[in-house]
Amino acid sequence: MIINMGQGIDITIAQLEELGKQDYMLVDVRDEISFGHGYIPGAVNIGMSRIEQGDYELPKDKKIILYCGKGIISADAAGLLNARGFEAYNLRSGYGAWLLSSLEKEADREGAEEARCEEIEKSIKKKFHKALFSRFAKAINTYELVKEGDKIAVCISGGKDSMLMAKLFQELKRHNKFPFELVFLVMDPGYNETNRKVIENNARLLKVPITVFETNIFESVYEVEKSPCYLCARMRRGYLYSKAKELGCNKIALGHHYDDVIETILMGMLYGGQIQTMMPKLHSTNFEGMELIRPMYLIREDDIKHWRDYNNLHFIQCACRFTDNCTTCRSDGSMGSKRMEIKELIKQLKKVNPYVEGNIFKSMENVNLSTIVAYKENGIVHNFLDNYDKVEE
Repeated sequence: MIINMGQGIDITIAQLEELGKQDYMLVDVRDEISFGHGYIPGAVNIGMSRIEQGDYELPKDKKIILYCGKGIISADAAGLLNARGFEAYNLRSGYGAWLLSSLEKEADREGAEEARCEEIEKSIKKKFHKALFSRFAKAINTYELVKEGDKIAVCISGGKDSMLMAKLFQELKRHNKFPFELVFLVMDPGYNETNRKVIENNARLLKVPITVFETNIFESVYEVEKSPCYLCARMRRGYLYSKAKELGCNKIALGHHYDDVIETILMGMLYGGQIQTMMPKLHSTNFEGMELIRPMYLIREDDIKHWRDYNNLHFIQCACRFTDNCTTCRSDGSMGSKRMEIKELIKQLKKVNPYVEGNIFKSMENVNLSTIVAYKENGIVHNFLDNYDKVEE
């Protein structure tokens, strides 16, 4: 039974599965970043802003089934398309519900998870060894991220990057030349029930023994109007440091990758008026004896996506309260849309110069201070005029 919801028409996951794939077109109305973190197989990405502007080519001889994170914004999209003469439907409860349903079906198949995990681990050792594990190991060696006796809290948000990082650490542990310990730490900052289950189900499938602790961060920042994402990130990191230290860890590992690094460099220059990078490791200023490490530093995001899609894996994105309300389905000038602008800028620059990404990354290793007007070191500003008129003896 299909239910009229006023704005559009709801269709359930079960009803979607009964349709022949040739009879409908599946459209994801979330932003490009959300789509990049995971999508329903066969879906095309046409963001809500494009739907509103009429910037799309859709068939009128097929059902158009739309979804977003929770089925809220996509209901509006279905209503718009129906008013324009399309046969449009909204997938009830959106991507989150589909994701949970697919994971539960896999868990019900006897022996499926054991075999799947073996295949996923095999893909890391074989098909993706050069693109993923070799670069993971190179970053660890190049930046001296793991040392004998370390106890590392591998921080898992539930997304593709942190889940892959957990598997790479497990593989490293099998071949480690010196002893170190791992704790796979998941902080629940206030996930809804669906997202919490997705994280737990993926951890079970991938055989990652997670330690979960709860906070109320999402509740705390939800009413904050100015930079809630920045405050949320700061609070998350503080709680992770605190819990990791409580568990006897001396390091926390985050899943930022190569693309995050170069995008951060450009975002700082273009939107922050500063030159800085995302460091491969940092000493904590608030938690004595603790360090933050980024072992995915040299791994490309496209390779992470390739690993995910090759193994038919599906993960959550941020899963915060704003995502729950589908506000991230719209491009609204937030930091997420700024990052999309940077991604698009890099994509355009690559058409002219295929080496642009590597050059941006290397620029942070080739800084010539004699050509810098001013710079900061340990909070102190240094200006080229300080020594400009001094004559060398």
